[in-house]
Amino acid sequence: MGIQNTTLLKADSVAPICIGGEWITLDKTYPIEFPYTGEVIAQVSLTTLKEAEEAVMTAVAAKKVMSEIPLWKRAEILNKAADLLTGREEEIASLIVYENGKTLSDAIGEVKRTVSTLRFSAEAARDLHGEMIPIDAMQGGEGRLAFTIREPIGVVTGITGFNFPLLLAAHKIGPAIAGGNPVILKPAPQTPLSSFEFAKILAEAGLPLGGLSVITGDAEVGEYLVKHPEVNLITFTGSSEVGKKISGIAKYKKVLLELGSNAATIVDSNANLELAIDRCYTGGFGTVGQSCISVQRVYVHKDSYEQFITRLAKKISSLKTGDPFNEETDIPTLISMAATNRVSDWIGEAITAGARLITGGHIKGRILEPTLLADVTQEMKVSCEEIFGPVIVVSPFNDFKDAVDQVNQSRYGLQAGVFTNNLNHAFYAIKHIEAGGVQINEVSNFRADHMPYGGVKDSGMGKEGPKYTLEEMTVPKLVGFRMNI
Repeated sequence: MGIQNTTLLKADSVAPICIGGEWITLDKTYPIEFPYTGEVIAQVSLTTLKEAEEAVMTAVAAKKVMSEIPLWKRAEILNKAADLLTGREEEIASLIVYENGKTLSDAIGEVKRTVSTLRFSAEAARDLHGEMIPIDAMQGGEGRLAFTIREPIGVVTGITGFNFPLLLAAHKIGPAIAGGNPVILKPAPQTPLSSFEFAKILAEAGLPLGGLSVITGDAEVGEYLVKHPEVNLITFTGSSEVGKKISGIAKYKKVLLELGSNAATIVDSNANLELAIDRCYTGGFGTVGQSCISVQRVYVHKDSYEQFITRLAKKISSLKTGDPFNEETDIPTLISMAATNRVSDWIGEAITAGARLITGGHIKGRILEPTLLADVTQEMKVSCEEIFGPVIVVSPFNDFKDAVDQVNQSRYGLQAGVFTNNLNHAFYAIKHIEAGGVQINEVSNFRADHMPYGGVKDSGMGKEGPKYTLEEMTVPKLVGFRMNI
């Protein structure tokens, strides 16, 4: 049995929200449940529009002090927060397990990635700069000098998903601090506890009062923040449906959207089959498939199709379900029984429509078995929608170009994977797959936290990765000199 630290859980008291560094306990609350058991592990203050307004006004008041923090100090705060988080790795990881339900090893990995994201944000802060403009490239620009400087965009509102509660917060807060912006974070309602601890860590690291608020609240609170005239940028991770709504009501604000996907991987006729099977196995079931780029659709050349299915099924069958704190557990629960039942229903619909159930597919207690479906068609929900669960679906193809076309027959386009030893096929996929990222001889769900990450179509707009998010969270100001000598 792994680490089980409950010192941060307060089931018999109410966890407060944070407004600019001040912790406030509210009368209205809601429960946080441990997904593995359904047990209530904490009560959390429920933010109303009154507190949301206070958070915005606090952020507005902090704009000047945040913008005047020198770059070296911004980097120092972020690196200090990374150090503090490293020192509390096991404690914070256990908290993530309790609120999210993922395995302890996955939670520890998330904390480590959060530390890296903070350090990459610190590096980006130190490297924040404008550029020289060759103003005399245009007639009439003679005798002039021009350059840009980058300034904070203003109040940033971050809205995060439940699947990586700490890491997603860091991808929004880290670059915002690097850019000198105050932040209001609204974490997913199921997983606010790690974000509260993150706020305490940043305060200890030296973030000025007013620099960060962490509030809860329902959809009304989220919509209020999106529409508020004093909020300058919205960065959201979640479903495509909510993302579209945010984009529609934000109007003139800058909006960054990291949305859903039904990520696809192609296994070509000459691919390294053992590598492809191993990576699909790993990429499909880490974090119980609750990742936007988790391996979902796999298109395998007909010559390798049955062999791929047989060998992948054998590996999937070896996965162990159970308590997320047990070191031997590979597959714990999804975030809720509602999510589990939805995925189970989609599996049943696919089987009724002609898909082959190769392994898994059943609910045991509160856990859905890791599942492999074959002979899946494009119109089945398990293929055309984001399943967000421990399910891989496999379909055969004859021609590589046809496989690329099948990948593109989706409203999503976040990342795709291609296994091939044919260089022409690799470059064809790079050019023609409609996605924000294409991984060659790798599955769709590879992500380094400093790389540009984001999708096209219904998978969103804008890029994450501290350097790239920092560009979004700052604005260039042109400075021009007319020389009089």
